[in-house]
Amino acid sequence: MAGKKERNVWQFGDFQTPLGLACAVCAVLTRRGISPGAVVEPTCGQGAFLEAAVAHFPAARHVLGLEINAAYVKEARMRLGRAARVDQGDFFTLDWDAVLSGDPGPWLVLGNPSWVTNAELGLLQSVNLPSKSNFQGHKGLDALTGKANFDISEWMLLKQLEWLRGRSGWIAMLVKTSVARKLLRQAWRRGDPVGRAAIYKIDAMQHFGAAVEACLFVLPVAVGDDSQDCDVFASLEASAPESTIGFHDQFLVSNVDSYLRHRDLIATNMHYVWRSGVKHDCSKVMELSKGVDGLLTNGLGECVDLETGIVFPLLKSSDVAKGRSRADRVMIVTQKEIGEDTATLAGTVPKTWRYLMDHGDRLDARGSVIYRGKPRFSVFGVGAYTFAPWKVAISGFYKSFNFMKVGPINGKPVMLDDTLYFLPCQHESEADFIMTLVRSQPFTELLGAMVFNDEKRPITAELLKRVSLERVAGKLGMSKAYDAITRQHPPAPPRRRITAAQP
Repeated sequence: MAGKKERNVWQFGDFQTPLGLACAVCAVLTRRGISPGAVVEPTCGQGAFLEAAVAHFPAARHVLGLEINAAYVKEARMRLGRAARVDQGDFFTLDWDAVLSGDPGPWLVLGNPSWVTNAELGLLQSVNLPSKSNFQGHKGLDALTGKANFDISEWMLLKQLEWLRGRSGWIAMLVKTSVARKLLRQAWRRGDPVGRAAIYKIDAMQHFGAAVEACLFVLPVAVGDDSQDCDVFASLEASAPESTIGFHDQFLVSNVDSYLRHRDLIATNMHYVWRSGVKHDCSKVMELSKGVDGLLTNGLGECVDLETGIVFPLLKSSDVAKGRSRADRVMIVTQKEIGEDTATLAGTVPKTWRYLMDHGDRLDARGSVIYRGKPRFSVFGVGAYTFAPWKVAISGFYKSFNFMKVGPINGKPVMLDDTLYFLPCQHESEADFIMTLVRSQPFTELLGAMVFNDEKRPITAELLKRVSLERVAGKLGMSKAYDAITRQHPPAPPRRRITAAQP
């Protein structure tokens, strides 16, 4: 059990900003020509940002701070005296419109909001949470399987944007870099009145002891503003941006110049659809290692005797990223398509069925709702494409674009885990041709323009699907070869939509 101090740090995202960092942030803002009529810090802690704001924005008529922690309110008041007003209150319940209506502005909303997620606070049964709503607009399974988890600071920044939408001013916050991008995506998608934004990278480990990518996020807000670009600076001291991210074709891109240079390659792939590997959520049972004697051992350390019928060679992310073909790991694949009845396995592979029954408690305990209402021991990410003899694969976890040609092992198609994405191919020559396309400069430059390396999974099937292999082939002068290959195979069938069973 965490101590009281540790719990408070977690529950309230209590990373107090050093005064030196707060002053460096305010210096960046003054260099950018920001001169607010009023300043508010919605979660002011011990008052470092308020002290820096008083020093750097002498023209501000009001400098206000709000803090939920009574001890911090007392400390901040002693620190600032009459230079700023500090009130005790809850960010999530205060009438912020009434607060901002007290001054015509322009307002600078400054500070360092909580860096925790709603899921983490839920584990603590914390009351320091916004009211529940699907503010990100996720639908279906995305809202059920984890994508609805969010950083509290993302919710807070969206609220701050609402405060300023009918006014004018700036948001300047220390946040996770991923949170800044999420806020920008929301604002740009909704057409909010925002100006050209900026991200200044900071060393979160140095300042807060936090191993995350973090930044100073600066967003101008004013009626009539209409920018969809954000400059990225390497540090608070940098005078010129190292890159520009933006919102184009309804997508967030990491390098605007490179994206626009290869924008003509964006289109739907008609014949090739990127797929994800097999998802089973129980590696200790479903994945086994093969010894030199051919014996199988599961993740529980048990030696297992299984039929070979539904046991296939397995490659994982690290294997593909390092270009390593192996035959020492296997996966049990209980279905050939989603929803297929698994009870027939009792007759066709009785030893494997008995093994699954012996570990039924683990498989039945899988938490994801995608298994609800499905046959027992179901897996996902399966279809005819899963059993294609050849595949062109890439890991979603690695920053480098290490595509790998994967062929059969001992006459059986290789299974890929669900951290990998792949294109199914029927022949080695087809896989070789696809490898030429995905390793080409146009393909990798466009993909690189859409990838954010600090994301937990930088590469996704959605990103890969945006790049038209047909158009890449055309740019490389290989259209005839592409047409010859695709004539041999019909277009990929539409992806079957998975819906959660009703509780």
